[in-house]
Amino acid sequence: MATNKTFTVAGVSKLNGDYKIRFANDVMRVKNLAKSGHEDIRLVELAEAMLKTDAAKFIATLPEFSDADAQTAIAEYLTKHDKQPKVEVKKAVKAAVTKKPAKVAAPKAKVTEDEDAPF
Repeated sequence: MATNKTFTVAGVSKLNGDYKIRFANDVMRVKNLAKSGHEDIRLVELAEAMLKTDAAKFIATLPEFSDADAQTAIAEYLTKHDKQPKVEVKKAVKAAVTKKPAKVAAPKAKVTEDEDAPF
């Protein structure tokens, strides 16, 4: 399910003991998450609107998300949703497979009349 929807806020939150990555377009999303029972809500505003996978890669580098729980949640999300590296690899492999080797002409032996002895 590919989408071009962009978000300006990203982060992680904990619900029922599990950390998950969250995306929004307003920091006020914190209120809704808190009402729903989320704990340890950490959202940051992004420098520009980003796709989900780009936002996840960006927040993975921030010090606010350097702890093991946040990094695990981000890595799980990227493993599941970041399809771009796999597609590039498949295209490269497919291109390598479809290339045909250049034909090399086999040298022809010169046969003379006195070489008609069977071998």
